[in-house]
Amino acid sequence: MLTRKQYELLRFINERLKEAGVPPSFDEMKDALDLRSKSGIHRLITALEERGFIRRLPNRARAIEVIKLPELGVNPGGGNGRRGFTPSVIEGNLGKVRPAASLGADDDNGRTVAVPVMGRIAAGTPIEALQTRSHTISMPADMLGSGEHYALEVRGDSMVDAGILDGDMALIQKNDSADTGDIVVALIDEEEATLKRFRRRGASIALEPANAAYEVRILPPNRVRIQGKLIGLYRKY
Repeated sequence: MLTRKQYELLRFINERLKEAGVPPSFDEMKDALDLRSKSGIHRLITALEERGFIRRLPNRARAIEVIKLPELGVNPGGGNGRRGFTPSVIEGNLGKVRPAASLGADDDNGRTVAVPVMGRIAAGTPIEALQTRSHTISMPADMLGSGEHYALEVRGDSMVDAGILDGDMALIQKNDSADTGDIVVALIDEEEATLKRFRRRGASIALEPANAAYEVRILPPNRVRIQGKLIGLYRKY
């Protein structure tokens, strides 16, 4: 599957090849996708090449060949009407716990909630979140608290000093806001998701790793969307 930005870039390159016989420049791609830097285009081009949709021809400037397009009728995003990319928002029937006020004193004792595993989350270099429900895990209701929840498999080591290891299952409470110091699922530029500590720095947002080998990312608020807060970890030995 492709992310929205990957799909838009593939379509733009294909249309330009049909119209002009040559692919667009990186500056034209950046402007067409409304990205702030060409580094984002380099990342998208690499992802498309790795997935077998394009091929970069050696020793030729601006030489990109479209090998294939997403199959017609594929709509992995569900009911949003777009085709060929993975949706950028965690959606679906998430594991839900009733508010405490609606429960009796002992209602949560021994009760479990089926929490959907929605894919992978990067604790390192941002990768796309695979928002495809694969299976569920049963968690004690009193561990989750109220609200909706989902789980993501952690990939990478940028949060090791916070006790979050590669292969852990991150338990996330769905939320679209965060307080400074929270560890959050942050969606960057509507296409990449990462697990980082959230802080406000003046008018900007800092996404901080818990590993000195990684750099803090400072971004304007319009490039970051919070999709949930980390409330726990599930780990197998």
